[in-house]
Amino acid sequence: MMLTLRNIKVWDTDEVIDLVVPGFADGHGLIDETGRIIPGELVMPKDPPANGSFVEARLRDHIEIDATGLTLAPGFADPHVHFRDPGQTYKESMVSGAMAAASGGYTNVLIMPNTVPAMDGEPVAEGEPGADEVLGAGYGTVIDYLQHYAEAHKMAGDLPVRYDLCVCASKGRAGHEATEFAKWRRYMPGVDDDSKDAAQLAHPVTAISDDGSAVTPDTLDAVFALAKESGLPLIEHCEHHETGAVNEGPVSRELGVPGIPEDTELRIVARDIAKARETGVHVHFQHVSTAISFDAIRKAKAEGLPITCETAPHYLALSDEALLKYGTLAKMNPPLRSEADRRATIEAIADGTVDLLATDHAPHTLEEKERGFLEAPNGIIGLECAYGVCHKVLVDGGHISDRRLIELMSVAPERLMGHEATDVAALVEAFSEPAPNSETESDGTVVEGRNRLLDLGKVDDPDAVDLVVLATDEAWTVDPEDFHSNARNTPFGGWDVTGRPLATIIGSKMVFSRLK
Repeated sequence: MMLTLRNIKVWDTDEVIDLVVPGFADGHGLIDETGRIIPGELVMPKDPPANGSFVEARLRDHIEIDATGLTLAPGFADPHVHFRDPGQTYKESMVSGAMAAASGGYTNVLIMPNTVPAMDGEPVAEGEPGADEVLGAGYGTVIDYLQHYAEAHKMAGDLPVRYDLCVCASKGRAGHEATEFAKWRRYMPGVDDDSKDAAQLAHPVTAISDDGSAVTPDTLDAVFALAKESGLPLIEHCEHHETGAVNEGPVSRELGVPGIPEDTELRIVARDIAKARETGVHVHFQHVSTAISFDAIRKAKAEGLPITCETAPHYLALSDEALLKYGTLAKMNPPLRSEADRRATIEAIADGTVDLLATDHAPHTLEEKERGFLEAPNGIIGLECAYGVCHKVLVDGGHISDRRLIELMSVAPERLMGHEATDVAALVEAFSEPAPNSETESDGTVVEGRNRLLDLGKVDDPDAVDLVVLATDEAWTVDPEDFHSNARNTPFGGWDVTGRPLATIIGSKMVFSRLK
């Protein structure tokens, strides 16, 4: 089966081309907009749309779609996701998390290490929480298990998203003792690659973090030494507090809930900036949320220090006033901050202080979220509506361009993870050809303004091509019941947003589509 998208625009050059996608991903095949996985042998949805859907069109050998007004971009990447596997798969699994990622236009994610057991490189001990999943599959460490997830679960093919792994900064994420480099060095890219199998090569360890907790004073020197020796970035949860559940201010007082001061973030940011100055270690700050932290990061960057940072869609779209409307669905860590901090977050994105956008996709059950502000877990899911929310606030709001949003969600996150986003324009220049119905004069000039044709099946390395098809102006309403994630914990349900991923392509093969 082959798909041709006619008249699609390249995101960074605005050239309009025709794109040929040679087929669908093997194994699990295509995920459609209903959430069903369509295997290689076509399985139709129970209620196909009357006007004919993309899945329905697979009955034909060749599909052509008018993609006028759509944009072709490198696939999104998210260096901050929690898929809860192993140990808490009642919230999310690698399968459901990967489906959510594909639905959101993501082609690569970084799995955070707060799995159960923690992803610290240590051998898993019988009897500890989550151990049965790992040991029962025949693997000794969480890293081995996640690298070989498809094999461990006897899946016919790969998951519909690429993923890297992030190793713990401290053993068990307990903050008492730094992890041992010797226990996880072999999982890094470029280390003994000749002896690795395909799964190990595909899912390397590319960062260090105790995400969910800041690196503790007891382990700070040792963790920075680990990052220095390994050359991996330290991805820091830049916030620490002993008490409190929401941002300290008028809203916390109205709710009667203990507050978290804004300087709980700045203290970690300032500490780690000083340590980066001392060691030269690349520190990447997660989910920055306050004006004072952005100011400190600006100054560090101006000094030339190896500092990068991210924020998340919820910090640019919501302030702590959202707690009054959404309750614990808007409870997270760091907490939603003041309206002034929200505006400062947008300013930091617009002026380049923020290097990238990450979702901090954090699935929980609704029952857990209903426990009240003191007991409910922190976090929301974000992969499936991130682009729409960010586009609505940032692009429609006039703060940044469509092109800049794609850079923040694709190019920069891939770079942090040690990868390069697919260069669509370079592929067009190197491998495109005149469309078959073009007319060519004797001197070889193509006339009638026909589009150049890029056939992904004919590029030098089709396995390396990861793309997303975007309807940048499509208006839609977020409905968590349509999500592919197992979880529904989001305050964005019912939001009217613009900008939607319509298709996700990994290795030149379609893994998700809501194209019509």
